[in-house]
Amino acid sequence: MDIEYDVSDHVATITLNRPHQRNAFTLGMIEHWAQMLRQAESDPEVRAVVLTGVAGSFCSGVDLAEFANRERSPLAERNLLTERVHMVAHAAEALSKPYLAAVGGPAVGAGMDMALMADLRMAGTSATFCQGYIRVGLVPGDGGCYYLPRIVGMATALRLMWTAEVVDAEQAVRIGLVSSVHPDNELADACQTLARKLAGMPPVAVRLIKRAAYASQHADLRGALELIAAYQAVMTSTEDSAEAMEAFLNRRPAQFRGR
Repeated sequence: MDIEYDVSDHVATITLNRPHQRNAFTLGMIEHWAQMLRQAESDPEVRAVVLTGVAGSFCSGVDLAEFANRERSPLAERNLLTERVHMVAHAAEALSKPYLAAVGGPAVGAGMDMALMADLRMAGTSATFCQGYIRVGLVPGDGGCYYLPRIVGMATALRLMWTAEVVDAEQAVRIGLVSSVHPDNELADACQTLARKLAGMPPVAVRLIKRAAYASQHADLRGALELIAAYQAVMTSTEDSAEAMEAFLNRRPAQFRGR
């Protein structure tokens, strides 16, 4: 399989598995990828999702060979993105559970955009990021103009998109593109450890925090506070909230059931 899905310890792992093409994605992979994210969202046993690639690469973007013979009309180009490639962005936006990207090796063009869709990115020392579209006369086609300014700020994002500058792991952590850098041979374990930690938190609270944080980007303070008040009312009615308080008072590990 060019893209694989596995669930263990409440963590779903999506693995890009095209080492001979540096994990460049095909349209078939896009459809499976979006379906995997939807599956993770609907599965109560999944509480966090990790995205990674094999063989020292994260994702080199679209498989140009597959896209070479496509219809070249403006309408066809638009539909290729909106009806096919953007399926993953829509599925990622709908995912209410933590979505982590473990980036080892290159993340280029749409491959970088795919990493930007995650809630946070962890990098191996070999990781590099490049918004390389402009080098081939294109604009970021898979969300780069949306995600990147929100993550690193507008000026830095524009510089990276205008110049196709290659950002290494240390620079990526300095500008806030990734949250941490790890030796390549420790990256997978580090990302899984964080994912399992998040999976061990009260699932409803984790999901409501994610929804409130993203909603706050488009709300004023009053609206954000009204939303969190409603979420708090929901949270205090859950079994997990009562379990968390009881476990805290009795100094024992809590056992959360997601309800």
